[in-house]
Amino acid sequence: MTSYPAFRAAACHVAPCYFDTPRTIDKACALIAEAAAHGAALVAFPEAFVSAFPVWSGVYAPVDVHEFFHRLASSAIAVPGPEVRRLQEAARRHGVIISIGINEGTPVSPGCVWDTNLLIGQDGRLLNRHRKLVPTYWEKLTWANGDGSGLRVVDTPIGRIGALVCGENTNSLARFALLAQGENVHVSSFSPRWPTHPPGEGGYDLEAAIRLRAGAHAFEGKLFNIVASGFLPPEAIDLIARDDARARRLLEESPKSVSMIFGPDGRVISDVLRDDEGIVYADIDLARCVVPKQFQDVVGYYNRFDVFELRVNRRALTPARFSDGHDSSADDPLYAPFDAGAEAFGPPGISGPPETR
Repeated sequence: MTSYPAFRAAACHVAPCYFDTPRTIDKACALIAEAAAHGAALVAFPEAFVSAFPVWSGVYAPVDVHEFFHRLASSAIAVPGPEVRRLQEAARRHGVIISIGINEGTPVSPGCVWDTNLLIGQDGRLLNRHRKLVPTYWEKLTWANGDGSGLRVVDTPIGRIGALVCGENTNSLARFALLAQGENVHVSSFSPRWPTHPPGEGGYDLEAAIRLRAGAHAFEGKLFNIVASGFLPPEAIDLIARDDARARRLLEESPKSVSMIFGPDGRVISDVLRDDEGIVYADIDLARCVVPKQFQDVVGYYNRFDVFELRVNRRALTPARFSDGHDSSADDPLYAPFDAGAEAFGPPGISGPPETR
């Protein structure tokens, strides 16, 4: 007999303490405690919450961002590592699942940073690490390409959870790779602002783009989609713009991001946060995912797998592989295939294909 969990989800619409990783981890732990006190079983954080989204690359020329890049790379964290351990301890203490965006670094190349999303289980296990497949537009000045090793759905007591980062929620193949693993709870993490044009020239409507993508994935997959976006406070604008009036105007007038939660019909089921920091909540009942599958089940009867075929390479990529059997991952576990449960409190927890029911 199939059971359908019901739980409360929380999406944190918040800003990091820019370039200050210890304070940002403190803030994350406080928000986890707050959300848990309000009954949340899943707490989602924005893209690159630990501890800066590189929005400066959208307002300055590449030759003018070296200091910002150095500060971001220096504040990046290891997976596993002491900062992640604190998040794991918070998850276990409060009995919640955490999805959080980080800047992930590696000692093999101190200037190599990934835009990474972590999933941490209720018992503190590190369930998945997903590195954004392709940084978007000017983000390429900061982040390295990820690989397919994190395109996984995790089977948890509250549902089968998957996550994608910002613009890759536009990638139909990445989204389908998660749907094909039985995803019924999706986490979409986004940046606080995303400048693409000078103010007054139209540009990229970030809120509209988020609503379109998040609602479409919820509707297509007949699932719940938790959208957690960043917030850009005045002090962060001061830090980045300094005395540059053009940069300040771009940061202040670029469309803001939003946080909200979508139901399996593609409609918003929570409050919407845009102009202030805070947490949005929604009560989720996975039984609501069943009836809509009668209409279109794109990973079941409503598809033609004899016509369409998707192959996904989930091999972890390393800088080099040597013919004597030694590869660079032996020197740095951050390049190795992800080890679920590493530096955690229980056995590995990455899911395989969904069970046949």
